[in-house]
Amino acid sequence: MTGSQTLARGLTALQLVADSPSGLTMQQVADQVGVHRTIAYRLLSTLAQFRLISKGDDGRYRPAAALAVLGSSFDHNLRQLSLPTLRALADELGTTVSLLVAEGDEQVAVAVIVPTQVAYQLAFHEGSRYPLDRGAAGIALLAGMPPRPGERDLVAATRERGWVMTYGEIEPNTYGLAVPVRRVAPSPPTCINLISHREDVVRRGKDAVITAAAQLSTLLS
Repeated sequence: MTGSQTLARGLTALQLVADSPSGLTMQQVADQVGVHRTIAYRLLSTLAQFRLISKGDDGRYRPAAALAVLGSSFDHNLRQLSLPTLRALADELGTTVSLLVAEGDEQVAVAVIVPTQVAYQLAFHEGSRYPLDRGAAGIALLAGMPPRPGERDLVAATRERGWVMTYGEIEPNTYGLAVPVRRVAPSPPTCINLISHREDVVRRGKDAVITAAAQLSTLLS
């Protein structure tokens, strides 16, 4: 097994554990990574040695403190700085809000906030990736970049008016509204995104999302 293959498997194991709040057994990691238990043990032991994961009394592996420290260093603690604004927005509107950044040709969710007082809401995972040219968030991120040859007319329109609304481009029967967060280079293009099955909720939330994006633009500048 090459060094790069070992690294890839180790990172895959780390991501699996990080995405499983209830923890994973060694066998579950072995099955999902596609390796023998012996190899899974070595991968998990190395990750635990660096305090990225820890093994509980129940034999399950869960994220550990060093992983939080590592994550907090991303983009000067972008997620933690944004959480109070995003939480207030989600609770005010009663629907899921998220913060996304552009990474290559993809949009990546770095924070996803579900309102606290609502029984059911649309949600997706932090770390979720989607094509950059689809959905309200992708359009808003592209609008935060210089014009590209062949870009959709909607990108140029968003660049001019400062917000965008789409329907069904990422998830069927789902409305999305996104507003760019203005940041100074070399920070990646960033936006706040609002999603709901209800068009009225999204339209009603537009002004609040614009205000929140302006607040984050000031906070992150």
